[in-house]
Amino acid sequence: MIIADQMLVKKMNQKVLLNEIVSNSPISRARLSEITGLNKSTVSSQVNTLIEKNLIFEIGQGQSSGGRKPVMLVFNKNAGYSIGLDIGVDSINGILTDLKGNIVLDQYQQLEKPSLDKNKDVLCSMIKDLIKKMPDSPYGLIGIGLCVPGLVNTEQQVMFTPNIDWNYNLDLKSLIEQEFKVPVFIENEANAGAYGERVFGSAKNYENIIYVSVGTGIGIGIVINNDLYRGVNGFAGEMGHVTIDFNGLKCSCGNRGCWELYASEKALLTPYQSNGNITSYQEIINLANQNDPEILMTLQNFGFYLGIGLTSILNTFNPQAVIIRNDIVEAVPMVLNSIRNSISSRSNEKFANSHELLLSSLGKNAPALGTSSLVIEHFLAMFTS
Repeated sequence: MIIADQMLVKKMNQKVLLNEIVSNSPISRARLSEITGLNKSTVSSQVNTLIEKNLIFEIGQGQSSGGRKPVMLVFNKNAGYSIGLDIGVDSINGILTDLKGNIVLDQYQQLEKPSLDKNKDVLCSMIKDLIKKMPDSPYGLIGIGLCVPGLVNTEQQVMFTPNIDWNYNLDLKSLIEQEFKVPVFIENEANAGAYGERVFGSAKNYENIIYVSVGTGIGIGIVINNDLYRGVNGFAGEMGHVTIDFNGLKCSCGNRGCWELYASEKALLTPYQSNGNITSYQEIINLANQNDPEILMTLQNFGFYLGIGLTSILNTFNPQAVIIRNDIVEAVPMVLNSIRNSISSRSNEKFANSHELLLSSLGKNAPALGTSSLVIEHFLAMFTS
C-alpha cells in the first residue's frame, strides 16, 4: 500500500510539473519549485524522468537574479504528432499537428457525395498521406481524432448523421484503429469545434462557452467550467432541432419547424440553388460585397433567424461567450450585426449585454484542432496516470 501511494504521489507530481512546463516554458527548475510548492529534489527527480521520456529538454541558461544562471526547460512539442480530421457533408479537412496544436500539414478534399461508404477510401488515403509526410519524432503518430456532423454516443459510435449517408453498422473507431495501430477518438463536430476554440482559439479566456457551428445543419458545443458537456448519452447540443415554428416545415429528424430549417447554410442556399442562380456560399459573399440588395436582405433574414435560436440558447445556458463558426457570418459583418439586433430585441437589456458574441478565430480548422487536442491530452495523460 505504501509503495502504491508513493507511485501515485510521483505520478501526480509529474503531472503538475509537466502541465506547468507545457504552459510556461521556458522555465527553470527553481521556478517550478516556487510555482508548485514541490521541494527542489522532487522537482529535479521528476524533471529528469520527463527528460528521459523525451517530453521535455534543456536549453541555454536563463537570466539570473543572483548566483548561478538557471538551466531552462522546454516542452518538446515535436516528441510526437497528432492527426485531426473533420468529416463534413461535402468535404474532409485533415491536419497534422505537433503536441502544442501547431498545424504542421493540412489537407482538404472536396467530396462528390455525402456518403461514408463511398468516401471511406478517401479518408484512409488522407491519413496515409499525412503520415507519409510526418516528420520523424520519438513517438511518431500518437493518435487520430475524427469528428462528424451528427450524434456520437459515449462509446464513440456514430448514431445518426442527418445530412450524410452513413452505415451505422460500421464501427469507424475500430476500423481506423486496426488500420493505423494508434488510439482513435470520435467526436461530434460541434463539440470538437468548441474544444478547439477553448484550447487554441477565441474561448481560451472563458470557462463557460457555447460554440455554434452553422453549416448544412446547426450544431452547438457546450463547455461548462472548461469541460465539454456531452449529456448522458453524448447527444447534448442538438439545438439545431429546437422548434422555432411549431407549424413549420418538416425536418429530417421527424420534428417540424426546426431552427436549422431557417438559419443554416442549406436553408440560405436552397432557394437560389433550385433556380440555378447561385450554387455556393462564396457567390453569396461576393454578391454581398457588391451590395446586391436582394442578397443583403436575405443575409439580414439569415442573421434574424440565427438570433432567434441564439436567444433561446442564451436564456438556457447563460454563457460567458457565444462563438459562431460560419464562412458567411465571418466574411460579411452585417450578418453579425443582424444577429445582435435579433437577440437584443428579444432580451432584457441587462441580460443581452451579459455575454460576448464572437466569431471563430480558428475558422474551418476548429473541429479538426479540437479532435487533435483530445488525442494530445490522452497521450500526455499516459505519462502521468
